[in-house]
Formats: sequence, structure tokens, C-alpha cells
Amino acid sequence: MARNQSDSFEIPPEMRAFAEKSFEQARQAFEGFVSAASRTVTTFEGQAETARKGARDIGQTAMAFAQKNIAQSFEFAEKLVRARDVDEILKLQAEYIKEQMQTLSEQAKQLGDRTSEAVKNTASAQH
Repeated sequence: MARNQSDSFEIPPEMRAFAEKSFEQARQAFEGFVSAASRTVTTFEGQAETARKGARDIGQTAMAFAQKNIAQSFEFAEKLVRARDVDEILKLQAEYIKEQMQTLSEQAKQLGDRTSEAVKNTASAQH
């Protein structure tokens, strides 16, 4: 069966141009969306990595403090075992408490500083 020209349908040039333009705009919009989504994922990954690093640093610092405090407690216990009398025990106890209060105060400040720094770094990674 042969087709004659009157049976064929031709798309008017204006309609073809409109369709092509619409397609191109849709493609550009999709590419823009994919690009924005990719940037967002990269930003979130960077923030998560910064937060992980900050948390790891804070955790390591806390562990170092715990080790130091345990070592000081053993030193104190050793001194107590060697004490000669109650007066020496009371003196050692007072010194230990004073030293521990100073140590804990310094450690709390350092942990606070590191936490603030980690939060600041995570926030700056958002921008």
C-alpha cells in the first residue's frame, strides 16, 4: 500500500521549534536539579566528615583524660598504702582532692573548647 502525500502528517516548523525548545528547557532544568542535588550531597558528606572528626577528637581527648585520672588514682592509692599514720592519710587525701579538682576543672575547660571548636568547624562546613 503506497502512501501518498495527502496521507502524511507534517509537524509545522513552529510546533517543532516549540517542542525542541521545551525539551531543551526540561533537559537544562533536570541537569540543574541533578547538579544541585550533587552539591547538596557533597556538602552533607563534608559536614558529616567534619562532625566525625570532631567527635573522634573529643572522644580521644576524653579517653586520655580518663587514663590520666585513673593513673593519678592509682598513685594516690599507692601513697595511701605507704602512709605511716592517720595525719599523713588526711594530708594525702586533701592534696589529692585539691589536685583532682584542678585537673577536672582544666579537663572540663579543654573538652568545652574542643566541643565548641568541633561545632564551629561543622557549622563552617555547611557554608
